Amino acid sequence: MLILARKIDEKIKIGQDITVTLIEIHGDQVKIGVEAPKNVRVFRQEVFDAIQSENKAAAANPPQQSLDEISKLFKK
Repeated sequence: MLILARKIDEKIKIGQDITVTLIEIHGDQVKIGVEAPKNVRVFRQEVFDAIQSENKAAAANPPQQSLDEISKLFKK
């Protein structure tokens, strides 16, 4: 892990396309801004973990569809 010290309004570049800016420090909370291309998805860690968990659960328990329902999909 790379650890960097930054002051308010200072930036960190990640590659050519991603910029992280320190916006505000208030007590034990730090606000950062992330500029990234639209095709780069940026999440808070807890949101990312929840998405991963939901995806794993969905893959382990795919919805049950009857053969008739699946056949209808192919006829469209």
